[in-house]
Amino acid sequence: MPEEGGVHLSFLSEAAPTSAYSSPARSLGDTGITPLSPSHIVNDADPNVSEQQTFLVVVAVDFGTTSSGYAYSFAKEPECIHVMRRWEGGDPGVSNQKTPTTILLTPERKFHSFGYAARDFYHDLDPNEAKQWLYLEKFKMKLHTTGDLTMDTDLTAANGKKVKALEIFAFALQYFKEQALKELSDQAGSEFENSDVRWVITVPAIWKQPAKQFMRQAAYQAGLASPENSEQLIIALEPEAASIYCRKLRLHQMIELSSKAAVNGYSSSDTVGAGFAQAKEHIRRNRQSRTFLVENVIGEIWSELEEGDKYVVVDSGGGTVDLTVHQIRLPEGHLKELYKATGGPYGSLGVDYEFEKLLCKIFGEDFIEQFKIKRPAAWVDLMIAFESRKRAAAPDRTNPLNITLPFSFIDYYKKFRGHSVEHALRKSNVDFVKWSSQGMLRMSPDAMNALFKPTIDSIIEHLRDLFQKPEVSTVKFLFLVGGFAEAPLLQQAVQAAFGDKCRIIIPQDVGLTILKGAVLFGLDPAVIKVRRSPLTYGVGVLNRYVEGKHPPEKLLVKDGTRWCTDVFDKFISADQSVALGELVKRSYTPAKPSQLVIVINIYSSELDDVSFITDPGVKKCGTLRLDLTGTSGAAVPARREIQTLMQFGDTEIKATAIDIATSKSVKVGIDFLNY
Repeated sequence: MPEEGGVHLSFLSEAAPTSAYSSPARSLGDTGITPLSPSHIVNDADPNVSEQQTFLVVVAVDFGTTSSGYAYSFAKEPECIHVMRRWEGGDPGVSNQKTPTTILLTPERKFHSFGYAARDFYHDLDPNEAKQWLYLEKFKMKLHTTGDLTMDTDLTAANGKKVKALEIFAFALQYFKEQALKELSDQAGSEFENSDVRWVITVPAIWKQPAKQFMRQAAYQAGLASPENSEQLIIALEPEAASIYCRKLRLHQMIELSSKAAVNGYSSSDTVGAGFAQAKEHIRRNRQSRTFLVENVIGEIWSELEEGDKYVVVDSGGGTVDLTVHQIRLPEGHLKELYKATGGPYGSLGVDYEFEKLLCKIFGEDFIEQFKIKRPAAWVDLMIAFESRKRAAAPDRTNPLNITLPFSFIDYYKKFRGHSVEHALRKSNVDFVKWSSQGMLRMSPDAMNALFKPTIDSIIEHLRDLFQKPEVSTVKFLFLVGGFAEAPLLQQAVQAAFGDKCRIIIPQDVGLTILKGAVLFGLDPAVIKVRRSPLTYGVGVLNRYVEGKHPPEKLLVKDGTRWCTDVFDKFISADQSVALGELVKRSYTPAKPSQLVIVINIYSSELDDVSFITDPGVKKCGTLRLDLTGTSGAAVPARREIQTLMQFGDTEIKATAIDIATSKSVKVGIDFLNY
């Protein structure tokens, strides 16, 4: 067992045994931060150039909160993006280019089905039998809401039973892997190997490192890639993918919602309705073909952008809303992130949640809780019925929306309360929801719009805050993408609030924007050249103690030398811009020559200005582990220096290390999940 206690003395904060303080290394006396290496290193750190040739195809999986899908493109014809085959099943009134993110496991916890198939099978089970099966939906949000995510985090199925989140995510990814390989093999007429595929999985930009690492672990478990061959899998950030796709848009592929200009002869008030009718027709005609040509040109919208122009991408999905601000760099049209990604849990799920609160108000929370547990399949049915009506909501709608109540809801309510659903509606003071004799809840358009209000208000509020930031003041375009962007109520709210500040653009197949952009990103991951770090990252070190500068309680005297403990050595600041391939270098020394493992704690903070790892708001967030086994030759130098190189400019934080004496590379792990 390697001794982990004897960590190099700069990591004192963990109160390591005294042996750790024996070798004050050179790097310690330096209170300054090692400067970021000049970015001309970018070229060597750009492995995509040679690597790309080895993958025949890029497959992107958009693993969404409410719906998921995949798309792919062959490396030899990158301008053709193929969206996956039609899914079996499907709902009236909902275009099924993607499938619901729902999964069903047998009572023995084996994978059974995914998507519509899972939903329909679960729905057809006998209610008593259904209680044994494990049905999960909307489970992706758990990765965003869990503060202390680990490999052991649980999810709760519809029947109340717990399952490991990692297993569920791995099952889902494995399902996509099998579907995609099968479709590719059918197309190619020969067996397609997983090794021919570069996989891209999309995640929200506001996700923290642990959630991204969790997704990667799940993909390894599903066999998409392996830790030894980690480059086979790229994590893409959803709004970045959308941004990459929006650059390619032609005028006929988008709808403009701003008061700035009449589009194709429509004035802006007609635009929303007419533009959408036109777009829907266009999509309906194109639905038969699943291949989208992305012209290898800069789209027309883009040709209006000049060097340095800024635009905002608002990615509003089922679970989260992500806002990113990009700036265009000509001539290649590379992108630079101008402000760290912001957003929050303001996806369309918020509307479902409001509907549930409304049902609790009418029928009682105790009944709704019981009904969900006792009749899980009927509850799913009710939410499906709500979903299709939710999509019919529009600002100018005048006729009511009818939501069918499942028979078992009506039946179970009577047993539970001893009176009818109709009676409950009459008795409750909710006057905008009525009972119709066909067994439906009849909602006035105002009642439906009220369900959208809290979520839409949060999105607008968030955008207002963003527009206050100096970096965002002169935005030219706002692209509204993601599944929730299809909601006319959200479009109207965004247009009303920001239509006079910038041009608001909605790509036509708005729900597939991220998927297509993720394929383009997989073909050329170096397209985003500069990103912003969401947090300040660093480690705890010892520095020479300076009277008057350092607090007395941080003083440590060792062998006659005065040290200041817990000093925060900053790698990178929150919202600092980092170029792709830019490296942060640090040197570490084992406390004893025989030490085989150095474990260094990584700390993070949302604040810029951090002096000590004990400052308020500083949290331990991960570990950097240097494995020195096998690097030492026969003669171990008395003092070894391990140089660590960290990259913060990619979609994930990465690290490499070198033993300076031997120039051999050292195995290094950077871990935000199991520390």
